[in-house]
Amino acid sequence: MRIAVIKETKFKENRVAITPDVAKDLISKGFQVQVQTDAGVSSFFSNEAYRAVGAEVKDDVVALYKDADIVLRVNAPAPAEIALMKKDAVLISFMFAATSHELVEACCKANISAFSMDAVPRISRAQKMDALSSQANLAGYKSVILAADTLGKILPMMTTAAGTIKPAKVVIFGAGVAGLQAIATAKRLGAVVEVSDIRPDTKEQVESLGGRFIEVPVDNTIKVEGGYVRSVSEEFLKKQQETVAKHVKEADIVITTALIPGKKAPVLVTEDMVKSMRFGSVILDMAVEQGGNVVGSELNKNVNKHGVTIIGESNIPSLLPMNASDLYAKNIQTFLYHLASKDGFKWEMEEEITKGSLIVHKGRQNKNSMQY
Repeated sequence: MRIAVIKETKFKENRVAITPDVAKDLISKGFQVQVQTDAGVSSFFSNEAYRAVGAEVKDDVVALYKDADIVLRVNAPAPAEIALMKKDAVLISFMFAATSHELVEACCKANISAFSMDAVPRISRAQKMDALSSQANLAGYKSVILAADTLGKILPMMTTAAGTIKPAKVVIFGAGVAGLQAIATAKRLGAVVEVSDIRPDTKEQVESLGGRFIEVPVDNTIKVEGGYVRSVSEEFLKKQQETVAKHVKEADIVITTALIPGKKAPVLVTEDMVKSMRFGSVILDMAVEQGGNVVGSELNKNVNKHGVTIIGESNIPSLLPMNASDLYAKNIQTFLYHLASKDGFKWEMEEEITKGSLIVHKGRQNKNSMQY
């Protein structure tokens, strides 16, 4: 089967779906790999690096789409690009189908099949395919670096002849993959770290990394499925805000990571909480692209509100494109080998990973997908 790797066009996107190392392995398994010219340049993978492993590098993106049996992207193509794909071709990318109805309709209209990397079930045998986790890990690390670089003070305690500098305090909302990596990074940099999460079972993980867990009263309205928080009541969010308000007030850095798949991100940091923070403090809102956890955060902007800098970077993994592309490519590689061989797709419709991640099958929506 012929694979097309298309250059990303989304604003501030530096990643590429397949690296030269993964292309080499795909070719060794009998796949043909074609890469759009300069698709990997922003990730520091040259056209020559792809050619050296046996991949074809082509300028004509229309021909790439029309000839491909499999199209690999980080972000889903626009509907007009999907229309170029041949019947029964397969798209693999992030799709976020629950909120991308136009995209799903375009796949149906083009009579293609589409798998979404964000819908891979979070089960043990799919860990190597879990692109959300691989990218969130990097985002958690980079979020601390970004916030620390913006903060006008150091994170660790330092004793000097002129006096002792107290360690900075970092408050992190959410102890998922991104949050846990942020905890570990902030601790390595010497900060005091406090963590709030609505799932009580994350306390042990937080404390194992050296963080202090902020206890929030348990609420039976919280629904967790497949490792994701699916819903939470407004009443509980208010209780959480009241509980953590004192901790936010004393923080030098606040990092928020809370997302609910298919819904607007919950508001965790109110304007009053921002106002209460010390002049010069920093907040980084990792959920800004889905509406934001912080009142006042703005997409792809650093803004100053009440003397507090709020960072609204939408695509943090893309700031580490070499690592992010390498991990994503390996996720794709494992996923593709699970689904297909060089001769075609297996289409095991009742198999858990296939069923959960398949959004459209030969022009028809798959209602069994995790996204529906």
